[in-house]
Amino acid sequence: MDFPAGTINVKNIIGRKVGMTSVFTEDGRSVPVTVIQAGPCTVVQKKTRETDGYEAVALAFGDIKPSRHTKAMQGHYKKAGVAPKRDIREFRTGIDGVDVGATITVDGFAAGDRVDVCGISKGHGFAGGIKRWNFSGGGASHGSMIHRQPASNGDTNSGHTHRGSRRPGHYGVDRVTHQNLEVVRADAERNLLLVRGPVPGPKNGLVIVQQSVKVKASA
Repeated sequence: MDFPAGTINVKNIIGRKVGMTSVFTEDGRSVPVTVIQAGPCTVVQKKTRETDGYEAVALAFGDIKPSRHTKAMQGHYKKAGVAPKRDIREFRTGIDGVDVGATITVDGFAAGDRVDVCGISKGHGFAGGIKRWNFSGGGASHGSMIHRQPASNGDTNSGHTHRGSRRPGHYGVDRVTHQNLEVVRADAERNLLLVRGPVPGPKNGLVIVQQSVKVKASA
């Protein structure tokens, strides 16, 4: 595959979840996919072991007005010589040959690739045990008196709730990673990644796509 000038073949990218749909494969199967508006991302910083103690690159995604950033962030982008972006994330793997100012697109992905997708799960507010922990609930008859309330939680003489107890509380807005998802299609013209299966987070939620850690590297 030929890559445009300034574009690097990297399987790390930032994007936003567009929604779900289904597409037909070449063998006629209908496959449910999640559409991700991925990139283009710009490399704004390259960290080295000598200067920072570890090796990583920082990718920036999403256009934004310079006035929306602090003076410090404006200076950070000015030093890199790139336009200000909305989001920045660091990547420590698959960064060989990446330099500041390079553009990362979905050209680095191909159908059949396996990726890990990370995002922030949907928020559900304060939820009970049935919704939050899949409790079965009590009897449904009129005399039960306990339909959706949590039942016994062990020793009550301790005077406090033990750590790790499954109780009602805040549900969602957690960092979630779905591993080993299959890339069904990479649309370079529209900067779209079609990934088979669900991706955490709501529509327009920020997601990070990386090469799957469960895939063995070729010798």
